[in-house]
Amino acid sequence: MYLTRHILTRPSSLLRHFSHSATAAAATPLHDELPDPQPLTYLPGFPRPNPKHDETILAIPRALSGKNIAEKERKAGRVPSIVFEQEGGEHGGNKRLISVGTKQIKKLVSHLGQSFFLSRLFELEVRSDFESEEIVEKVRVLPRKIHIKASTDIPLNVTFIRAPSNALLKVDIPLVFIGDDVSPGLKKGASLNTIKRTVKYLCPADIIPPYIEVDLSELDVGQKFVMGDLVVHPALKLLQPKEEAVCKIMGQRVSETQPKKSK
Repeated sequence: MYLTRHILTRPSSLLRHFSHSATAAAATPLHDELPDPQPLTYLPGFPRPNPKHDETILAIPRALSGKNIAEKERKAGRVPSIVFEQEGGEHGGNKRLISVGTKQIKKLVSHLGQSFFLSRLFELEVRSDFESEEIVEKVRVLPRKIHIKASTDIPLNVTFIRAPSNALLKVDIPLVFIGDDVSPGLKKGASLNTIKRTVKYLCPADIIPPYIEVDLSELDVGQKFVMGDLVVHPALKLLQPKEEAVCKIMGQRVSETQPKKSK
Protein backbone atom coordinates (compact mmCIF):
# COMPACT_ATOMS: atom_id res chain seq x y z
CA MET A 1 0.00 0.00 0.00
CA TYR A 2 1.43 3.36 -0.99
CA LEU A 3 1.17 6.26 1.41
CA THR A 4 -0.39 9.52 0.26
CA ARG A 5 1.45 12.30 2.04
CA HIS A 6 0.60 15.97 1.62
CA ILE A 7 3.85 17.09 3.22
CA LEU A 8 5.76 15.79 0.21
CA THR A 9 4.27 18.43 -2.08
CA ARG A 10 6.44 21.48 -2.50
CA PRO A 11 4.81 24.90 -3.04
CA SER A 12 3.87 25.37 -6.68
CA SER A 13 5.78 28.65 -6.72
CA LEU A 14 9.03 26.68 -6.72
CA LEU A 15 7.96 24.78 -9.79
CA ARG A 16 6.65 27.89 -11.52
CA HIS A 17 10.11 29.43 -11.21
CA PHE A 18 11.47 26.72 -13.49
CA SER A 19 8.50 26.63 -15.88
CA HIS A 20 8.73 30.40 -16.40
CA SER A 21 12.44 30.07 -17.16
CA ALA A 22 11.77 27.32 -19.67
CA THR A 23 9.01 29.37 -21.34
CA ALA A 24 11.23 32.40 -21.58
CA ALA A 25 14.02 30.33 -23.10
CA ALA A 26 11.65 28.88 -25.69
CA ALA A 27 10.45 32.36 -26.65
CA THR A 28 13.97 33.73 -27.15
CA PRO A 29 14.67 34.28 -30.85
CA LEU A 30 17.58 32.37 -32.32
CA HIS A 31 20.73 34.43 -32.84
CA ASP A 32 24.36 33.63 -33.34
CA GLU A 33 24.80 33.75 -29.58
CA LEU A 34 22.17 32.99 -26.98
CA PRO A 35 22.43 34.37 -23.44
CA ASP A 36 23.91 31.97 -20.93
CA PRO A 37 21.24 30.23 -18.83
CA GLN A 38 20.91 31.25 -15.21
CA PRO A 39 22.94 28.93 -12.94
CA LEU A 40 20.97 26.51 -10.81
CA THR A 41 21.12 26.96 -7.07
CA TYR A 42 20.01 24.99 -4.03
CA LEU A 43 16.44 25.82 -3.04
CA PRO A 44 15.32 26.70 0.50
CA GLY A 45 14.35 23.65 2.53
CA PHE A 46 16.58 21.23 0.59
CA PRO A 47 19.85 19.81 1.95
CA ARG A 48 23.03 21.48 0.76
CA PRO A 49 26.69 20.55 1.35
CA ASN A 50 28.10 21.61 4.69
CA PRO A 51 30.95 24.07 4.02
CA LYS A 52 32.90 22.78 7.02
CA HIS A 53 33.69 19.67 4.96
CA ASP A 54 35.03 21.70 2.00
CA GLU A 55 38.53 20.52 1.22
CA THR A 56 40.93 20.65 -1.71
CA ILE A 57 42.31 17.23 -2.63
CA LEU A 58 46.00 17.43 -3.52
CA ALA A 59 47.40 15.22 -6.28
CA ILE A 60 50.52 14.72 -8.39
CA PRO A 61 50.75 13.52 -12.01
CA ARG A 62 51.46 9.84 -12.64
CA ALA A 63 53.05 8.84 -15.94
CA LEU A 64 52.53 5.07 -15.88
CA SER A 65 49.83 2.60 -14.87
CA GLY A 66 49.79 -1.10 -14.06
CA LYS A 67 49.79 -3.42 -11.07
CA ASN A 68 53.46 -2.96 -10.18
CA ILE A 69 53.25 0.82 -10.49
CA ALA A 70 50.13 0.87 -8.29
CA GLU A 71 51.86 -1.19 -5.60
CA LYS A 72 54.84 1.21 -5.58
CA GLU A 73 52.48 4.16 -5.20
CA ARG A 74 50.70 2.56 -2.24
CA LYS A 75 54.00 1.73 -0.51
CA ALA A 76 54.96 5.40 -0.92
CA GLY A 77 51.74 6.50 0.84
CA ARG A 78 49.86 7.44 -2.31
CA VAL A 79 46.62 6.21 -3.88
CA PRO A 80 46.74 5.57 -7.65
CA SER A 81 43.87 7.51 -9.21
CA ILE A 82 42.40 8.63 -12.53
CA VAL A 83 40.47 11.75 -13.53
CA PHE A 84 38.05 11.29 -16.44
CA GLU A 85 36.46 14.02 -18.51
CA GLN A 86 32.79 13.10 -18.01
CA GLU A 87 30.26 10.28 -17.72
CA GLY A 88 31.51 7.30 -19.70
CA GLY A 89 34.94 8.94 -19.89
CA GLU A 90 36.62 5.66 -19.05
CA HIS A 91 35.98 4.73 -22.71
CA GLY A 92 37.99 7.68 -24.01
CA GLY A 93 38.33 11.43 -23.74
CA ASN A 94 40.51 13.64 -21.57
CA LYS A 95 42.06 11.29 -19.02
CA ARG A 96 44.75 12.14 -16.48
CA LEU A 97 46.66 9.64 -14.36
CA ILE A 98 47.32 11.01 -10.88
CA SER A 99 48.14 9.92 -7.35
CA VAL A 100 46.53 11.35 -4.23
CA GLY A 101 47.62 11.16 -0.60
CA THR A 102 46.46 8.03 1.22
CA LYS A 103 46.08 9.87 4.55
CA GLN A 104 43.90 12.61 3.07
CA ILE A 105 41.53 10.25 1.25
CA LYS A 106 41.27 7.93 4.27
CA LYS A 107 40.46 10.92 6.50
CA LEU A 108 37.75 12.21 4.14
CA VAL A 109 36.09 8.81 3.81
CA SER A 110 36.26 8.28 7.57
CA HIS A 111 34.73 11.69 8.38
CA LEU A 112 32.05 11.70 5.68
CA GLY A 113 31.27 8.00 5.20
CA GLN A 114 31.89 6.26 1.89
CA SER A 115 28.50 6.95 0.26
CA PHE A 116 28.66 10.64 1.28
CA PHE A 117 32.23 10.92 -0.05
CA LEU A 118 31.04 9.58 -3.42
CA SER A 119 28.25 12.18 -3.67
CA ARG A 120 30.27 15.29 -2.79
CA LEU A 121 32.19 17.66 -5.07
CA PHE A 122 35.81 18.53 -4.29
CA GLU A 123 38.39 20.87 -5.72
CA LEU A 124 41.27 18.80 -7.07
CA GLU A 125 44.65 20.51 -7.28
CA VAL A 126 47.29 18.68 -9.32
CA ARG A 127 50.79 19.87 -8.46
CA SER A 128 54.17 18.88 -9.86
CA ASP A 129 54.96 17.56 -6.37
CA PHE A 130 53.08 17.47 -3.06
CA GLU A 131 55.54 19.97 -1.57
CA SER A 132 55.55 22.20 -4.65
CA GLU A 133 53.57 25.41 -5.21
CA GLU A 134 53.48 24.79 -8.98
CA ILE A 135 49.87 23.95 -10.00
CA VAL A 136 49.52 21.75 -13.09
CA GLU A 137 45.71 21.70 -13.07
CA LYS A 138 42.93 22.79 -10.74
CA VAL A 139 39.49 21.36 -11.40
CA ARG A 140 36.26 20.50 -9.61
CA VAL A 141 35.64 16.75 -9.46
CA LEU A 142 33.20 14.16 -8.20
CA PRO A 143 34.60 10.93 -6.74
CA ARG A 144 33.05 8.19 -8.87
CA LYS A 145 34.51 4.98 -7.40
CA ILE A 146 36.73 4.05 -4.50
CA HIS A 147 38.21 0.67 -3.66
CA ILE A 148 39.00 0.18 0.03
CA LYS A 149 40.87 -2.66 1.67
CA ALA A 150 38.32 -4.12 4.07
CA SER A 151 40.74 -5.22 6.79
CA THR A 152 42.47 -1.83 7.15
CA ASP A 153 40.10 0.76 5.57
CA ILE A 154 43.04 1.93 3.45
CA PRO A 155 41.97 3.29 0.03
CA LEU A 156 43.54 1.31 -2.82
CA ASN A 157 42.40 3.41 -5.79
CA VAL A 158 40.04 6.29 -6.56
CA THR A 159 38.31 7.36 -9.77
CA PHE A 160 37.22 10.98 -10.27
CA ILE A 161 35.21 12.68 -13.01
CA ARG A 162 35.41 16.37 -13.87
CA ALA A 163 32.33 18.31 -12.76
CA PRO A 164 31.96 21.66 -14.55
CA SER A 165 28.76 23.65 -14.01
CA ASN A 166 27.22 22.43 -17.28
CA ALA A 167 27.75 18.75 -16.47
CA LEU A 168 24.92 16.31 -15.79
CA LEU A 169 26.21 13.56 -13.49
CA LYS A 170 24.75 10.25 -12.39
CA VAL A 171 25.04 10.18 -8.61
CA ASP A 172 24.06 7.61 -5.99
CA ILE A 173 22.74 9.96 -3.34
CA PRO A 174 22.64 8.73 0.29
CA LEU A 175 19.32 8.56 2.12
CA VAL A 176 18.88 9.92 5.64
CA PHE A 177 15.88 8.64 7.60
CA ILE A 178 14.06 11.10 9.85
CA GLY A 179 10.81 11.09 11.86
CA ASP A 180 11.32 7.60 13.29
CA ASP A 181 10.59 8.94 16.79
CA VAL A 182 7.01 9.89 15.82
CA SER A 183 6.22 7.21 13.22
CA PRO A 184 2.83 5.65 14.16
CA GLY A 185 3.99 2.20 13.06
CA LEU A 186 7.27 2.30 14.95
CA LYS A 187 5.56 3.62 18.07
CA LYS A 188 3.35 0.50 17.96
CA GLY A 189 6.44 -1.67 18.18
CA ALA A 190 6.82 -2.46 14.49
CA SER A 191 10.25 -2.43 12.83
CA LEU A 192 11.74 -0.49 9.93
CA ASN A 193 12.84 -2.57 6.97
CA THR A 194 15.43 -0.46 5.12
CA ILE A 195 15.54 -1.56 1.48
CA LYS A 196 17.61 1.24 -0.11
CA ARG A 197 20.36 3.38 1.37
CA THR A 198 21.16 5.33 -1.81
CA VAL A 199 19.12 6.37 -4.86
CA LYS A 200 20.52 7.19 -8.30
CA TYR A 201 19.69 10.59 -9.83
CA LEU A 202 20.87 12.54 -12.84
CA CYS A 203 22.04 15.80 -11.27
CA PRO A 204 23.26 19.15 -12.56
CA ALA A 205 26.75 19.43 -11.08
CA ASP A 206 26.02 22.68 -9.22
CA ILE A 207 23.16 21.25 -7.13
CA ILE A 208 24.14 17.70 -6.20
CA PRO A 209 22.43 17.14 -2.83
CA PRO A 210 24.62 15.74 -0.04
CA TYR A 211 21.71 13.49 0.96
CA ILE A 212 17.95 13.07 0.58
CA GLU A 213 15.62 12.88 3.58
CA VAL A 214 13.15 10.01 3.99
CA ASP A 215 10.42 11.20 6.36
CA LEU A 216 8.94 8.32 8.37
CA SER A 217 6.71 10.52 10.54
CA GLU A 218 3.43 9.38 8.93
CA LEU A 219 4.24 5.74 8.13
CA ASP A 220 2.06 3.17 9.86
CA VAL A 221 2.35 -0.62 10.02
CA GLY A 222 2.36 -2.18 6.55
CA GLN A 223 2.98 1.11 4.73
CA LYS A 224 6.03 1.73 2.56
CA PHE A 225 7.95 4.70 1.24
CA VAL A 226 8.71 4.50 -2.50
CA MET A 227 11.19 6.40 -4.63
CA GLY A 228 8.44 8.54 -6.11
CA ASP A 229 7.77 9.89 -2.59
CA LEU A 230 11.25 11.42 -2.34
CA VAL A 231 11.26 15.22 -2.40
CA VAL A 232 14.18 16.66 -4.39
CA HIS A 233 15.14 19.72 -6.42
CA PRO A 234 12.95 19.82 -9.58
CA ALA A 235 16.07 19.77 -11.79
CA LEU A 236 17.06 16.29 -10.56
CA LYS A 237 15.92 13.27 -12.59
CA LEU A 238 15.25 9.94 -10.89
CA LEU A 239 16.99 7.08 -12.71
CA GLN A 240 15.18 4.25 -10.92
CA PRO A 241 11.50 3.17 -11.00
CA LYS A 242 9.25 5.50 -9.01
CA GLU A 243 7.33 2.58 -7.51
CA GLU A 244 10.48 0.90 -6.16
CA ALA A 245 10.38 0.69 -2.37
CA VAL A 246 12.86 2.57 -0.19
CA CYS A 247 11.67 1.22 3.16
CA LYS A 248 8.66 -0.40 4.81
CA ILE A 249 7.20 -0.56 8.32
CA MET A 250 7.04 -4.24 9.15
CA GLY A 251 4.61 -5.57 11.78
CA GLN A 252 5.45 -8.34 14.18
CA ARG A 253 4.82 -11.90 13.07
CA VAL A 254 1.68 -13.53 14.39
CA SER A 255 3.78 -16.09 16.25
CA GLU A 256 5.55 -13.24 18.07
CA THR A 257 2.34 -11.51 19.15
CA GLN A 258 0.40 -14.56 20.38
CA PRO A 259 1.06 -15.59 24.01
CA LYS A 260 2.86 -18.89 24.40
CA LYS A 261 0.72 -21.75 25.68
CA SER A 262 1.75 -23.11 29.03
CA LYS A 263 2.72 -26.78 29.09
